[in-house]
Amino acid sequence: MKANAVPLLAIFEKKMRLEVPLFQRQYVWNKEQQWEPLWEDISRKFTEYLEGRKDAPIHFLGAMVLDQKQTPTTHVEKRQVIDGQQRLTTLQIFIAALRDFCREQNCEDLTKECDAFTLNKGMMAEPEVDKFKVWPTQLDRSQFSDVIESGSRSDVLKKHPLTYRKYARKPEPRPKMIEAYLFFYEQLNEFFIGTENEKPLVADIPLAQRLDECFQALKNALQVVAIDLEQDDDAQVIFETLNARGEPLLPVDLLRNFIFLRAARRGEPQETLYKEFWARFDDPFWRVEVKQGRLLRPRSDLFMQHFLASRLTVDIPIKHLFVEYKFWIERQQPFSSIRDELATLSRQGDDFRRIIEPKKDDSLFGLATFLDSYDIRTSYPLILAMLDVGLDETQWAAISTTLESYLLRRAVCGLTTKNYNRVFLSLTRNLRRDGMTPENLAKQLAEQVGESTEWPSDEAFGDAWRSRHAYQIMNNPKIVHILKRLNDTYIGSKTEVVSIESALTVEHILPQQWIENWLFPDGGKGLSSTELWTVDQGDHRAAATRKRNTALQTLGNLTILTQALNSAVSNGAWKDKKPELLRNSLLPINQQLLEVEVWDENTIEHRSDVLFQRALKIWPRR
Repeated sequence: MKANAVPLLAIFEKKMRLEVPLFQRQYVWNKEQQWEPLWEDISRKFTEYLEGRKDAPIHFLGAMVLDQKQTPTTHVEKRQVIDGQQRLTTLQIFIAALRDFCREQNCEDLTKECDAFTLNKGMMAEPEVDKFKVWPTQLDRSQFSDVIESGSRSDVLKKHPLTYRKYARKPEPRPKMIEAYLFFYEQLNEFFIGTENEKPLVADIPLAQRLDECFQALKNALQVVAIDLEQDDDAQVIFETLNARGEPLLPVDLLRNFIFLRAARRGEPQETLYKEFWARFDDPFWRVEVKQGRLLRPRSDLFMQHFLASRLTVDIPIKHLFVEYKFWIERQQPFSSIRDELATLSRQGDDFRRIIEPKKDDSLFGLATFLDSYDIRTSYPLILAMLDVGLDETQWAAISTTLESYLLRRAVCGLTTKNYNRVFLSLTRNLRRDGMTPENLAKQLAEQVGESTEWPSDEAFGDAWRSRHAYQIMNNPKIVHILKRLNDTYIGSKTEVVSIESALTVEHILPQQWIENWLFPDGGKGLSSTELWTVDQGDHRAAATRKRNTALQTLGNLTILTQALNSAVSNGAWKDKKPELLRNSLLPINQQLLEVEVWDENTIEHRSDVLFQRALKIWPRR
């Protein structure tokens, strides 16, 4: 057999039909496990080309095994796809989506170019079949033809409209290839056109020019390994060998081998370097797996990912980690020696451990626990860069306040976290240039504009604080963090400090099940969800119920307890609930409820205002 690395589009350039044998399985790839990772790979190369980083390493999308079929000379050349049919089919679907997107944007030349990679042209013995570059298994052919031949998203949707079973709330799923086409089309539209709240990358460059640059990335920066079987090769044995499941090497294993092999070649003492700098990475701590996106990854891989992102200030997917690190070392030669390289990794490894396993007496503790509660690991490259310049405790206090204010205000306002990766890499790049100081950080964040990156004003923060449904925009750890920080503001020199060792629970002061025990001032009862649907809209009870339902979900109605109340007490009337609430929590934030005789919407509104004034001091906008 012959194996060659070839550009992605070269696979589809020849007048050839790649035929999936009938005995192979149907198309099974899905959004979470395959389409999204593939789009991440493609869009990353698009981004590199648009940002002028065409010297970045080529990315391999995988391998495919092809077996020559005996075909008459008058027919289109045929190959059987022994392995890689799911990938080949998906790539054809992606090119079809790109073609139709280009047509929709009136980029006719690029539309024709894409078309040449999805359909064969010229003379064919069986044009209805031979025209396809890829020919799937029998059960998939109809949906595949609809994708390749329709020519527009609207035509695909006409052929495959959403359908509902009787009484069903959700539509029936469309065929997988149709869903794949719609997914890629949507991603292309968002990447090149942007969204209501976010402009596309390099929006000042004309769309046709951006599309052409990205098409060049498809042609040059993405490759596949094509394995052509020869006459005596056993296709089944090769298929089984390629799909055998060994224990894969982790990126950090590959990096260790790469670093110490270079040390040997340079005559630097491997044993000494290992003991002094690398042995710490063999601690079990670094092998603990942490959830990263869809997968579990060991901490060692996460550290190397964030370290390299911090140095290069570009996004580094873990699966590209070894290639990107090797490329960086060989191209930029950032270290004078292997000792210098390992000393840096060792020092920053210790820094990373401070971030993910913070000690209470560390100046980083407050910020690190906040970032963990709010699941914002995209900030780690910036934190690593800041730790590497030796800031003092006063500077870290200011940085912690600024970052927490920026991120927490955005969370309370329900703003997206989608662009945080780009935001923090940009901050890292700019602060390396301007200086890693609290003042420069605040200045950079204050200059962010647009809903996807802005630092919310006091007014926007206050509106969201008083009116947003807390649990629709934040989860329990985030709400606990806010209330705990507010609780700390009530601790004074004369207040007995309560040490909180156990997990805190969030309590709705006015309970979610309030109708039975919390009457309106006129003695009337609230309405259930069913009654709200059927009652006359002019009924004053409907308006009062909706107002109360809205108020009880705001931050002004939430508190934290060291011990949860049982449901009977929690849903009981205020006169019964208040003493139990105070008895079950000595936290200062709850002692403020001692003098409150009536708890209703007006009380909630007043407490919201009181807490917000404290929030402005904890999380100021500088």
